[in-house]
Amino acid sequence: MSQLSISSLDASLMVRDAKGRYQPATADQILEAARQAIEHKMQRGASFSSPAAVKEYLRTKLAGFEHEVFAVLFLDARHCLIDYAEMFRGTIDGASVYPREVVKEALRLNAAAVIVSHNHPSGNPEPSAADRALTQRLKEALALVDVRTLDHIVVAGSKTTSFAERGLI
Repeated sequence: MSQLSISSLDASLMVRDAKGRYQPATADQILEAARQAIEHKMQRGASFSSPAAVKEYLRTKLAGFEHEVFAVLFLDARHCLIDYAEMFRGTIDGASVYPREVVKEALRLNAAAVIVSHNHPSGNPEPSAADRALTQRLKEALALVDVRTLDHIVVAGSKTTSFAERGLI
């Protein structure tokens, strides 16, 4: 698969403005279109067939933000998607995450499992000590209501780090 930079895409993709004229697409327009396409592709009931599919989905949803976004994939007992929710937004280097709110949403949706994720606008996919501590708190809180935490994926541009693959969850 060839690698394209956003700057090379700017020149090749066009969007129609309010007057019907075509203009070169901005990076933000390209990212928004990608988010809409992945949302259409992975609708409620879709099964994540592999860790790579989960990473691709989350990269598309979370890459490109200039601030941290904490999102949760709520899954049924067969690990099919019930809902994707961007639950918390923060600053360039952090977001306040409240486990109570994640548990409430998991119960409301009757989720059997979750995959949590957030982005690192810095471009460094390495989990911080705070990321590890938060993951443990979330896992413990969700376990109290029999919701499994399958993974925590950190997205940094085109790179991802999986807590499950590293044995951190």
